[in-house]
Amino acid sequence: MAAVRPGHALPGSFHLDASVYEYELEAIWRQSWLLAGSSAQAPGPGDFFRFSLAPHDLVVVRDEQGRLHALHNTCRHRGMPVCDEPMGTAKRWVCPYHQWSYGLDGRLLGCGGMEDALDDGWPGLRRAAVREVGGLVFVWLGGGEPDRFEAAGEELGRALRVQGIDRARVAHRIDYDVAANWKLVWQNNRECWHCHAGHPEYIRANFDAAPDTERYRELAHRRAGEHARALGAAAGLAVDQHSRPGLYEFPTPGRWWSANRTPLAPGFVSESLDGRPVAPLMGGYTAYDVGTLRIRAVPSGWLHASADHAVLTLLAPAGPERTAICVQWLVDRDAREGVDYELDRLLPFWRLTSEQDWSLCERNQLGVRNPAFTPGPYSPAREANVIAFDRWYLEMMHGA
Repeated sequence: MAAVRPGHALPGSFHLDASVYEYELEAIWRQSWLLAGSSAQAPGPGDFFRFSLAPHDLVVVRDEQGRLHALHNTCRHRGMPVCDEPMGTAKRWVCPYHQWSYGLDGRLLGCGGMEDALDDGWPGLRRAAVREVGGLVFVWLGGGEPDRFEAAGEELGRALRVQGIDRARVAHRIDYDVAANWKLVWQNNRECWHCHAGHPEYIRANFDAAPDTERYRELAHRRAGEHARALGAAAGLAVDQHSRPGLYEFPTPGRWWSANRTPLAPGFVSESLDGRPVAPLMGGYTAYDVGTLRIRAVPSGWLHASADHAVLTLLAPAGPERTAICVQWLVDRDAREGVDYELDRLLPFWRLTSEQDWSLCERNQLGVRNPAFTPGPYSPAREANVIAFDRWYLEMMHGA
């Protein structure tokens, strides 16, 4: 592993080397709570979705009592996957090889004629730890006892309560195979220096790339106050009134997740192309002009949520130079497509912004593959959160 020069970008080998990648899977991805999806993907008994982080493959399913389970997708007989569909509804799991069957919660029900295995108390499908908070689903793939989730869950729950993601439905999803290392995707997310050139739609709605001038400080402060008054006591989280516009600080020492509410530009009450609402109000909101709720959880994803819809972005490394990304658009569960919302108004803002980023990341990957690449210096003012991300990453790698 190449040496890292403080205050500079990571060497190219961190985004190319297979041994670095394998070490990351063990040191970071199998030792972290991973944002796997939303409750809206499994709203009722038997509803399930798959979560894959090769070689791991989980089935996240809700049982008849409403409890969520994360089951390793490998039969206890000879290892055949018991579920081939990416999502759907099931009554039980039946291995297609020798018909061993399992309950929704993974209990062994039948052994295809080898019933002595039942008599011997043969265990059911192996489980992974799973937590559901505020409509977001987290899993833990590592061995042994997972890190405690309770304190983070309580804070996340308060931040998410008004949004009503636990009472949402998936209006649309797009899966991307991005030809870039997962860290380049996060580094892209953690700065908006590129936004003026890369995101013309995004910067119209947000202050993330606004210049640090008295005019913009006052404007962001005024908008935050307007949002706070519209939220009233329902917020669960104060609207940030930063001394200057810009991205919220993250990651910070000892924190693998963060939540904040940030103001939208004048004329925008939703992250839509024209700033107008694109769906009915979600959760406990009584007004549209409340800014955006933002959630980040390293290493696996983030959420941007307006009062009328939320956009969940999920990451999973798929090799040293590939990242699987799923983007979900969430609306209130009673909202009806074609009546209460139209996809051609709901999707464009974040579809454009996301795909602009994926293109930048793929081009970045090509650049770091060049043997002539030498890590350049970061800007402490414009790339402070990239510096913080690299610090978090190196601490995780060294702490394994």
